[in-house]
Amino acid sequence: MKHFSLLDLAPIIEGGDAALAFRNTVDLAQHAEQWGYHRYWLAEHHNLPGIASAATAVVIGHVAGRTKRIRVGAGGIMLPNHSPLVIAEQFGTLEALYPGRIDLGLGRAPGTDLVTARALRRHLGNSDDTFPQDVIELQSYFESTQPDQQVRAVPGAGAKVPLYLLGSSDFSARLAAELGLPFAFASHFAPQYLEVALALYRRHFKPSLGLDRPHAMIGVGVFAAASEREAERLATSSQLQFLSMIRGHPGKLPAPVDSMGGRWNKMEEAAVKERMRCAAIGSPETVEQRIRELLVETEADEIIATAQIYDHQARLHSFEIAAEILRGLVRENKERRFAVTDAKQRPGFPTAAALTKRRSQ
Repeated sequence: MKHFSLLDLAPIIEGGDAALAFRNTVDLAQHAEQWGYHRYWLAEHHNLPGIASAATAVVIGHVAGRTKRIRVGAGGIMLPNHSPLVIAEQFGTLEALYPGRIDLGLGRAPGTDLVTARALRRHLGNSDDTFPQDVIELQSYFESTQPDQQVRAVPGAGAKVPLYLLGSSDFSARLAAELGLPFAFASHFAPQYLEVALALYRRHFKPSLGLDRPHAMIGVGVFAAASEREAERLATSSQLQFLSMIRGHPGKLPAPVDSMGGRWNKMEEAAVKERMRCAAIGSPETVEQRIRELLVETEADEIIATAQIYDHQARLHSFEIAAEILRGLVRENKERRFAVTDAKQRPGFPTAAALTKRRSQ
């Protein structure tokens, strides 16, 4: 693992509003910068009472303006909802305001229900089919302009805005591999195809000007506290929110409860737990063990931690614990790479072929 980052869904809690959500977002971003998180992403969702980041580019600018070093970006912008030119202009503007700090993650889904998607004024019949073309068109707007070019992104042309593809299936994994882009899998809420998608991405990856080898990122829900019991209690807010979505009645992020017993039936419980299969819930020791397991299973280059936690101070504490764990894992990885590099430089270091030959003898 090379980096660890943070995804914020700007939760609107029961009894709170969007203004409180944005104050908490800025506070969390400032702490994340201090704790060593590499990037701070916000996600586009619409018509969800518990998520405040619908105008994602606006919130990104708000966060970037109140932090100093941390990369800030979209995880992601749902491209079927927008014209590629508009997104190029928005993120070209952000890059001009905060040079070298802006990321643009792109998703293929609308980030909402079909009725709301229609209200976003895009033709739904072919939005999925045109996603690859839209990504390529968006890339072209960030390139240097040509003398005879009729349509330009101003700002945007020539901007150094790195693109990332997001997904929860194999579609974006294949496209990211084809275009030589980093790929982030939404395992924090849809882990079903995680292993398949990462394998396809790595197998079919084609190096590009911006990336010479695959860069795979995974979302991990982190609910860390001093004790197992308290961490499990914190996670019930996210469980209750998933449950309300499954039932077709999404709402604000609810306060945690002592037990989920009697609040769901067996099918609902199984569905919620499947969505949270890649979560790390527990004491610092338990969370570290679970993250290590996920890294072994996925060989991810980057973890993006996220958590829908009702109490802001508890949420800060959870991400602080996560940062301490993840810093240690990144340090271990660097030390391991340095040890291998140093060993290769010493005389007599056995090659892979030599080791294979020894094992066969």
